[in-house]
Amino acid sequence: MTATQSTAAAEFARRQQSPLQRIQHVLHGYPWLSPLFILVIAFIAFTSLNPRFASPSSMGLMLQQTAVVAALAIGQTLIILTAGIDLSVGAITVLSMMVMASLAQDGGMNGFLALLIGLFLAVVAGWLNGLLVTRLNLPPFIVTLGTLSIFTAIALLYSGGSSIQADHLPGLLNSLGEGFGPRGGFRLTWGVVAVGLMYVAVGFALSQTAWGRHVYAVGDDREAARLSGVATQRVLLTVYTVAGLIYGIAAWVLIGRSGAATPNAIVDANLNSITAVVIGGTSLFGGRGRLVGTLIGALIVQSLQFGLSLGGVDQQFRVLATGVLVIIAVSVDQWIRKVKA
Repeated sequence: MTATQSTAAAEFARRQQSPLQRIQHVLHGYPWLSPLFILVIAFIAFTSLNPRFASPSSMGLMLQQTAVVAALAIGQTLIILTAGIDLSVGAITVLSMMVMASLAQDGGMNGFLALLIGLFLAVVAGWLNGLLVTRLNLPPFIVTLGTLSIFTAIALLYSGGSSIQADHLPGLLNSLGEGFGPRGGFRLTWGVVAVGLMYVAVGFALSQTAWGRHVYAVGDDREAARLSGVATQRVLLTVYTVAGLIYGIAAWVLIGRSGAATPNAIVDANLNSITAVVIGGTSLFGGRGRLVGTLIGALIVQSLQFGLSLGGVDQQFRVLATGVLVIIAVSVDQWIRKVKA
């Protein structure tokens, strides 16, 4: 068959598709389109119900609230792309945060050194997760379920369960909570900027480097990737290690955002980070998804919480709405994966 005949056959097949099948094909190629549509609908709906939702000050506040979840969702995306899952997201973040804050409390240690130790600890925690997954061949779910309890316990034992307020910390640890912009209007913090830069850097690595291609290959079919020469175990170990570093940076952002270091800062980190990734179009079965979708998913999670809060909706119903969104997102993902070439 000539190239012309092949093109004609493909065009004929496309015309034979129903409108629903065409949508299915488009979403298969661009999985972030469906969450973008949901985000636009949510924005219009919440603005109609309460015009304050779309005010510049509200948008700035929502971005600040989204920053931590969006940061955690980067690491979660990397792991889910390899067909894994990380339940220790919040525990690693809290452990890193409490260590860096406790070391620097009231000038006990130089802020920069305390920050480096906190980041290093998060990297080690991620590396340990990866080591257990790759060397002992344990399922990521079981590994991170266990380390969730371990890291949480260590954080509580180390901190004594007490919080450390911002005025007891050096300026460096609080710096990501500082912002810029007009008073009373749209205002950004350096934490939001830092998270945005992380999305650019990790997104570039996933789309433009050999490591990124290997991450997708391992998630799509690990055995096939191994047979084609990809060092699958090393790729997995680097993914968990990089995720640990991202959680450490998220801990720094969290200190600035909350104005304190507390063991109970992000009790819903695991649920929200996984929700953002799944809603963003990344497949729980690995090998498919884009970081831009994760960012949109994080914005959806926070806009849902923020919009329902402005509407006076009870917290339990907000959790209910998040759960419904997760089920819908996974159902859409299953439907998209059934696309026929």
